[in-house]
Amino acid sequence: MDQSPSIRKRVLIVDDNAQAADVASELLDLYGYQTAVAYGGQEGLQAAEAFAPDVILLDLGMPGLDGFQVAAALRARPDFRDVAIVAFSAWGDQGTRQRTRAAGFNDHLTKPASLDDIVSTIAAACQPCHA
Repeated sequence: MDQSPSIRKRVLIVDDNAQAADVASELLDLYGYQTAVAYGGQEGLQAAEAFAPDVILLDLGMPGLDGFQVAAALRARPDFRDVAIVAFSAWGDQGTRQRTRAAGFNDHLTKPASLDDIVSTIAAACQPCHA
């Protein structure tokens, strides 16, 4: 089933694991998404401002600003309240999932996630995205 978006949605990948972020970006590009990558929390905030993503795949465990802090900073800004933020982390326990929900994340993917899971989660997160 072709899951390529009809309009190129913008996905920002924020992860301190550069290789994982780059691979995710390349794969999502193949599915028709326009992607940008940031390798840390502070860089992710700057990239979100410059790139204006529809969806942010956000790692939780990063040095400096972690994913929870990045999400809180974005949710505090009116222009990012409707951007879908998906936790993308190896932390998948129930407590972490409760924290991501409470922090305003739209969804939570646990690494390693299959490409099908990543693409379907982004597609679902884009349902309310602006065109």
